[in-house]
Amino acid sequence: MNGDVILSVQELRTYFSTDEGIVKAVDGISFDLHKGETLGIVGESGSGKSVTNLSVMKLIPSPPGKIVSGEILLDGRSVLSMSVQELRDLRGGRVSMIFQDPMTSLNPFLRVSTQLLETIRLHQGLSKRDARLKAVEMLRMVGIPNPEKRVDAYPHQFSGGMRQRVMIAMALSCNPEILIADEPTTALDVTIQAQILELVKELTVRLNTAVILITHDLGVVSGMCDRIVVMYAGRVVERAATDDLFADPKHPYTQGLIRSVPRLDRSTKERLFSIPGTPPSLIDIPECCPFHPRCPHAMDICRRKYPGEKDFGNGHRVSCWLFSGADAAQVEGDASG
Repeated sequence: MNGDVILSVQELRTYFSTDEGIVKAVDGISFDLHKGETLGIVGESGSGKSVTNLSVMKLIPSPPGKIVSGEILLDGRSVLSMSVQELRDLRGGRVSMIFQDPMTSLNPFLRVSTQLLETIRLHQGLSKRDARLKAVEMLRMVGIPNPEKRVDAYPHQFSGGMRQRVMIAMALSCNPEILIADEPTTALDVTIQAQILELVKELTVRLNTAVILITHDLGVVSGMCDRIVVMYAGRVVERAATDDLFADPKHPYTQGLIRSVPRLDRSTKERLFSIPGTPPSLIDIPECCPFHPRCPHAMDICRRKYPGEKDFGNGHRVSCWLFSGADAAQVEGDASG
């Protein structure tokens, strides 16, 4: 593991037991997060993005969920083998998370000050007075006006954008090494989205925090992330530096996602592209390429075996039979023999 890698996820598998069968929500994904970088994890709903990062925090509800195999290393130490107390110190201390919906992430019956102070006092050991000063400082940092008074307001007294700012203040209040932002702009209008993303970018640069940004919107990650991991059906299908991914997307799924983003340089009369079909069920998914029913380039081998990962250099890797010619020929030969 490289010296500047702060988080390493290796061959992670998280499954859920249901009456219909085993849901392979995350099925053998690997990635590294370097200190100070922003990593984007993108894909359609149900691709395993959120489950991956709940697994990193070891927040998978059990039952029905279970991390069945793999390794999660934080500064070289296994998260999966940590004690309950060590996990409490980890969550909100070294690793913080902005959850998807600010409307439900804050307790509506508690003042914002109560919720902020609990986090700060738990992880930093400050007195109540000092913790309150820190809470006011964090609200001011995220752009909430008159924070000395607003800190004692209830969540319903804030707009959606302001509640998201409170969530960011809470997540960054203990100077975490890693910030996981799970669809941080989902419930917000476009103008507020831009403000929130710029705020996250500015604060994480100032605090030198590494970020994992989970989203289905490639327009969001294009201006925010250093590297991008593309997930489909619980697996990584492509990974690359942001500029490389947008300049030369390899996997047909990645190409479809990029084509689905509205662009100002296109004719307004042109119909917006959408990927045909729907994501597959993750229950007892077969060992083949799960994208083949929706892929315009699908071959017979795609229906029989999952492809290996092809390295194009500079960290650009793709799992697709279009780029695994020798391996595909070998599989076809084995089948005919």
